Amino acid sequence: MVDIWYYSGMTPSADPAPSLPRGLLADDALPLYAQVATRLWADLAAHGAQVGDRLPSERTLATRYAVSRVTLRAALTELSARGMVESAAARGWFVTRHAAVPAPAPAEVETPDTAGRRAHAVEGFADYAAKHGLTTSSRVLHSTVRPATVSEAERLRIGPGAPVFEMRRLRSIDGQVVVVEHNRLPLSLCPALAETDFTTASLFATLRSADPPQLPRVAEYSVEARLPDATERELLEINDATPVLLALQLAYNQNGRPLELTLAIYRGDRYRFQGTISS
Repeated sequence: MVDIWYYSGMTPSADPAPSLPRGLLADDALPLYAQVATRLWADLAAHGAQVGDRLPSERTLATRYAVSRVTLRAALTELSARGMVESAAARGWFVTRHAAVPAPAPAEVETPDTAGRRAHAVEGFADYAAKHGLTTSSRVLHSTVRPATVSEAERLRIGPGAPVFEMRRLRSIDGQVVVVEHNRLPLSLCPALAETDFTTASLFATLRSADPPQLPRVAEYSVEARLPDATERELLEINDATPVLLALQLAYNQNGRPLELTLAIYRGDRYRFQGTISS
């Protein structure tokens, strides 16, 4: 019998809760509230929660996850900030995103081979190119290890001042300049980042070879258009009114921990963003 433990306009089941998925709990470095948020969303997905379903009371959830009401409320606030749940005065918490729908897929670089296709996974620039038989090249403009700013610490869920690996690269496909990337990653997740030559190495391949491996699974992704500044025009070889597209990506690893914060500035005529909209 399926244990329906969230509300669908009904009282939650009194049956014992099923065992929680363990794969998302491996990273003890996450704050407790973030671990609870990850577990709660995984449970909702496992039980097929629908938009509009009501969660059990905070007291019930706190008991289920063996945490205080304060910690439970912080976990719900985290999910609310990500648009997954919302609270209604005197009514409780409700699902606002279909739990079976993953984070938006990353965008694709437009090429004759791939026009009209959809992206279905978080993958690196080099991985994408290799899969489609394209040749990439990179020029490292800057790389360093430095303390995280307060803003970066909030996004990457690390302490302010914690070491981050920062890199800027100019990336090309088949000799055509496509994008300037600005990557920031918690150095603790992959210390080898600081010693790797990313003129030839793949960032995602380096993450996969870490101990333990860091596997990008889902990402938050946003895109906006604007005119390039003087530096971007020079780097991207823009000599006309071609705009640039700014793509901001926050990728999460297999444990639900923020792994990579990247701002990519694409030539607007060499990039296409594609996504899927569902009800």
